[in-house]
Amino acid sequence: MILPKVRDPRFITLRRGGSLTDENHHLLALWAATCAEHVLHLFEAEHPDDPRPREAIAHARAWTRGEVRMMQARAAGGHAMGAARDLRGAARHAAYAAGQAAVVAHVAAHELGAAAYAIKAVRAAAPKAGAASAGRRECRWQRDQLPAPIRELVLDDQRLRNDICWSVFDC
Repeated sequence: MILPKVRDPRFITLRRGGSLTDENHHLLALWAATCAEHVLHLFEAEHPDDPRPREAIAHARAWTRGEVRMMQARAAGGHAMGAARDLRGAARHAAYAAGQAAVVAHVAAHELGAAAYAIKAVRAAAPKAGAASAGRRECRWQRDQLPAPIRELVLDDQRLRNDICWSVFDC
C-alpha cells in the first residue's frame, strides 16, 4: 500500500477541491515517468517482447502534453502492472514503477509509487551486500531529477509516507 488512508489535499487538483495545479500535476507525472524509465531496462532485459511498461511511461508523458486522456493513461498503467503480476524481483518492481507512473494522471499521489518501486527494482537487481547502498543512490538520483516547483512537495511527501513505502526514501 503506497497511498495514505487520508488523501493529502496537496495532491488533489484544484477542480476537485485540493490545491494541486495542473502544471504541478504534470510535473509530478513527468518526474514519476523519469523514475520509472530509469529502471525500465531491468524489466526489458527479462521480457524484451512485452511493451506494456514502456507504453505506460509513454502514456504518462503523452497525458502531460494533452495527447491522451486520463483514462487512457490509467489503463496503460493497469496493463503495465498486469505485466508485473507473475514476476519476481527487479523486473516485477520495474513494471510496477511504470504502471504507477502512468496512473499519476488519475491520482497524483501515485508519484511516490513510481519512485518507490524504482528503488525496490534497483535494490533487487543489486548483489545482496550492496542492495541498500544501491537503493540510496537511486533515491538520491531521483531527488536530483525533481523539478524545482515540486521539489519540496515531493520531499515532504517522502517524509510523510516513507513508512508505507517500505522505508525506501531513507537516503
